[in-house]
Amino acid sequence: MLVELTEFLVKSIVKNPDMVSVKKLGEEEETITIQVLVENSDMGAVIGKNGNIAKAIRTIVQASSYKNNEPRVKIEIDSF
Repeated sequence: MLVELTEFLVKSIVKNPDMVSVKKLGEEEETITIQVLVENSDMGAVIGKNGNIAKAIRTIVQASSYKNNEPRVKIEIDSF
């Protein structure tokens, strides 16, 4: 559910939603790591000014995790 939410949020703000890859990398000691890969040209839209968009995505996903009694979430954003 958290991966799908992250994917929905990221695809909603990029120019090339078909080029977005979101996957769960693993779970360690009550922390889920989600990897987000976007095209280099979309990186600015996902990060936002001063990282505000990335922080907002992390906040929404973490709030969903907390509400559903799921582990903490760590989101790694990178480009290809």
